[in-house]
Amino acid sequence: MGQRLIYRRRLSYNTKSNRRRISKTPGGRLVYLYTKKPGKVPRCGDCKEKLRGLPAVRPKKLMSMSRRKKMVSRSYGGSRCAKCVRERIVRAFLIEEEKIVVRVLKASKKR
Repeated sequence: MGQRLIYRRRLSYNTKSNRRRISKTPGGRLVYLYTKKPGKVPRCGDCKEKLRGLPAVRPKKLMSMSRRKKMVSRSYGGSRCAKCVRERIVRAFLIEEEKIVVRVLKASKKR
């Protein structure tokens, strides 16, 4: 039978925030080491696809990271994926083109 292990913190329930792993100390004792929760990869706000080039870290770590590491150098970088940004740009362009066509048709009707 192995050595008994005891919690090192006051929380005594097997919750997500109380995850731990067993480690052997140089003295030969077995102790619990508390593991941190894994971070989630940021997702695109439109299509919910994982954003490439951004680290999966916890919110507290994000606070201390520089802006350069939290986004990519593009409009909507770190918020929307490249495909959705392209779609937005094309949509805006087509809407503007449509307005121009309507304006030209009105001008030709007046003549």
